Amino acid sequence: MLRYFLLSISLAGALRAAIDLRLPTENPHLFAGAPEQFYMYVDRTFEGQTSQPWEGGTFGFVRNAMRIDNKVILTKFHEGIDIAPVNRDNAGNPLDSVSSIADGQVVHCNTVAAHSNYGKYVVVEHRWDNASVYSLYAHLADITCTTGETVKAGTPLGRMGCSGSGLNRTRAHLHFELALLLSPHYEEWHKVGVGGTNRHGLFNGINLAGFDAARFFLAQKANPDLPISAFIASIPVYFKVTVPAKGTPDFVTRHPWTCRVIPEAPASWEISFSATGLPLAFTPSQRAVDAPIVTSILPSSIPQRYLTRNLVTGQGNHASLTAAGKQLVALLTDDFPPTTVAKDAAPSPES
Repeated sequence: MLRYFLLSISLAGALRAAIDLRLPTENPHLFAGAPEQFYMYVDRTFEGQTSQPWEGGTFGFVRNAMRIDNKVILTKFHEGIDIAPVNRDNAGNPLDSVSSIADGQVVHCNTVAAHSNYGKYVVVEHRWDNASVYSLYAHLADITCTTGETVKAGTPLGRMGCSGSGLNRTRAHLHFELALLLSPHYEEWHKVGVGGTNRHGLFNGINLAGFDAARFFLAQKANPDLPISAFIASIPVYFKVTVPAKGTPDFVTRHPWTCRVIPEAPASWEISFSATGLPLAFTPSQRAVDAPIVTSILPSSIPQRYLTRNLVTGQGNHASLTAAGKQLVALLTDDFPPTTVAKDAAPSPES
């Protein structure tokens, strides 16, 4: 007997009001067709040439240029977008207020800059399409909201700054992300996969899988009724991993639009991922596997590790999961053993 998780069910109440979605700062240039004024540039030196490309502030593989077989590729993944300030004081400090993009609830405030590469940051939970989507606001100078606070679109959360790793006043900006939560059991996984102190609970950046926020803003402006499920479904699949089935994955339960049909007892699940490791869809399968394996990938003459933020290794259409890829799949599927790690273990780097 089949249990159906139909998209129409996940869109129950499809006639509901469109999301009141707003940009997180007063910088309007994304919608004005002036990306060079919207994004904060990065400093780049490549093959002896220095530049400040604004593209380095966009989402995706936009940093760390390298040449492979006479092709220049960018290999470092930037999980958010960097929004430039529009107002500064006489000393050059940004004055821009940072606000919630939509109605939601503040679920995390990191008020100690040294505790994260994000510096001072805020996470807001939004309920869209019967699922939680999270917005993250990083590198803040100060935070004016509190955890647990209910916010509306446009509610101030803090002020733009340059807190966190590797920033200065000149390149002060808002690092903004839209993301899905990989696992509600992150803290247990952290003990196994990372170790050390996790100061951010479920809202450590490792547990938030981002997607292109700017592209979503533009798509939603063009179609205010666009559901997040349809936007996620429009992201291209880059590779697929088949994992042994152990019931219905928690990720599917929390994001019912990622799977249309669930049989009572599949032998495995084939998980579709974007190139950046965002889970896009779960397909039940009767293929028997003992451990997660890559079952499909777009072929490339460039080593796959450069195209998948080192989640997959191989070349052409031959690929396998790296250690990082295995850790991602373990986190996503809650397939990790319990462990006891000393509370005074050495702190580990955090996102």
